Order: sequence, then C-alpha cells, then structure tokens
Amino acid sequence: MSQPSPPRVVTPAEDVPAVNPSALSGVRFLLTKRIEDLEASSVRLDSRLADTADTREELRRRTEESEKKWRTLLDHLDGLDPDELDNAFRTISRFRSDLAAVDERFRDVRARLVDLRSEQEVLRSVYRSLDDLAAAVAPFPDGARVRTASRQVFQIIEEERMRIARDMHDGPAQSMANLVLQAEILERLIQRDPLLVVTELADFKEGVRAVLDDTRRLIFDLRPMSLDDLGLVPTLRKLVKEFGEKAGVTAQLRVMGEDVRLPGPFEPTIFRIVQEALNNVRKHAQSHNVEVLINFVPDGVVAVIRDDGVGMDLAAVEARLEEGKNLGLISMRERAQLEQGTMEIRSEPGRGTEVRVTFNI
Repeated sequence: MSQPSPPRVVTPAEDVPAVNPSALSGVRFLLTKRIEDLEASSVRLDSRLADTADTREELRRRTEESEKKWRTLLDHLDGLDPDELDNAFRTISRFRSDLAAVDERFRDVRARLVDLRSEQEVLRSVYRSLDDLAAAVAPFPDGARVRTASRQVFQIIEEERMRIARDMHDGPAQSMANLVLQAEILERLIQRDPLLVVTELADFKEGVRAVLDDTRRLIFDLRPMSLDDLGLVPTLRKLVKEFGEKAGVTAQLRVMGEDVRLPGPFEPTIFRIVQEALNNVRKHAQSHNVEVLINFVPDGVVAVIRDDGVGMDLAAVEARLEEGKNLGLISMRERAQLEQGTMEIRSEPGRGTEVRVTFNI
C-alpha cells in the first residue's frame, strides 16, 4: 500500500496572484468615469423630478377644480347652456389625461433616480476597495508600460463613446415611455373628441421636439461628431456656448495662434479636460464669467480655463486628491499626464480659479 504524499507547501508568492498596477489603474479610471457619469445623470434627474413634481401638483389642483365645477354643473342641468357643459367636459378630460401622463413620468424618473443612486453607492464602495488594494501594491517598475496600458484604456473609452454616439444618432436615443402614453391617450380621444386631439397633438409635438433636443445633447456629451469632422475649436465653441446658456454665466472661447488639427489623441484629450473643468465651474465656482483659451504655439498647444468664482484652497484640494476624492480633477490630471502633458491649477479663496494644461506636440 503506497504512502500518502506529504501535503504541498504553498509559498505566499504562489498563493497570492500578482496584481498588475496598470490594469488596476485602468479599472479605477473606468470606475471614476462611470461614477462621474452617474453623478451628472443624477443631477439632471433630480432637476427633472422636481419639475415634474411641481407640474403634477399644479395639474392635481386644476383637475380638482375642474371636477368640482363639473359636479356643480351636473347638479344644475336645467337651463344649462350645452356649450358650457361641453367645454367643462373637455377641460376635465384634458386635465385628467395630462395628469395621467405626468404621474407616469414622475414614477419613471423616480425609479431611475433610485437605481442610479444605488449604483453610485456600489461603485464608490468598489473604488474605496481598489484604493486599499492599490496602496498595498508596489509600483510597477516600467513606467512606459504603465503609460501604454493606461493610454489603451483611454482609447477604449473614446472608441466606446464614439460607438454609442453613432448608435444613438442612427436609432432610438432614449426611452419614450411618456410619448407612448400620450399617443395611447390620443388614440382613445380621436373618436370621442377630435377637436381635443388637435390640442393634444400640439403638446405631443413639443414633447417629441424636447426628446430630440435631449438626444442631440446626449450625443454631444458622449462623443461630439464635430470633434472628428470639424476639429477641436469648433467643438469647443459649441461646448462653451451651451455651457454659458445652461449655467447662466458669460462664457467665451478665445483662440490664439493658427487653428490646426492636432494629431492622435490630443483633440479628444483636450476636449475632455475642458469639459470636466467647465463641469467643476458649474458645480463649485459660483462664477459670473468663464473664459476658455486655446493657444496654438509652434511646438504644442496650451488650454486655459479660468473663472471669477469663489476659488478654492489648493492645499485642501490636493489632500483630497490623495484620498481619491475629487475624481474629476484626478481624471483631468491623468489624461494630461498620459499624453506627456502638464496640468497646473492656480486658485485662491475668493479670487477665482485657473486650470492650465500644456502639451508638446
């Protein structure tokens, strides 16, 4: 009878698989961008939910008033003008239809907001765990390999954004549940009250136009087609203009030097940095004036984003960066570094902020 073989001793190196820091950095970056995208979506949904709630309350009030008037008319039918009764019926039908559509929209937005916030919490927990893991991993010896792997992550992200943008551009862009509901209401009304359908169709057309505008905005946020077709400056001009209109500030783009197309990943990199800097201005700066400067110099390009807002304590901001907070600033800095660029932030409390990014090309 053969003797059992002795138990195999597993060394720590064999037991614990090595962690590739470049892969870890890529995953952390992907999580960062997803958390930022979810945060932006949550802000938009919060605003939409508040607007919908206000609209719903107003419709409820007007529906109750029209129902009260309808009951009063039914109690005094003798000698009642038929046109007055008909108008009252049209009014109450319209308010009830509108209220049903708004109720459905409110429930849909609220459910989506709950899902987004739940996903955010999960991803933040995962990001903190990756921070702990990154702290325990020794630096990867070959900086060039880390840079190459991270650049590939950025390239994958940009290609995915382009694919999603094209898919949205060519087909349905977002859920149209509220428009479908309105169409069903119109279908029920068309035989009962054709004149009311005319009014409802006008509202339906406005809803479709709003969805189209949102779709175009989402395409631009994901990957503006003009970045590939027209280049950096025209795309930034549109970005800055829409930012100023949406944020309610005076925003301008200045271009110095000869406007030329930039090679490789430089145009999407600069666009994303400017976009993120403007997001930070909107969220934190409380500014009245914002300027974006693109300076084409003989051996490169310089992008400057400055505002006249409340400014910030740079020492405190840098400390939060070390803790993995301020993910927007982290992504901006990492984007610049991966293309051998430099990013500098100048700011003081009460004296605005300037972000300067320089690339040698």
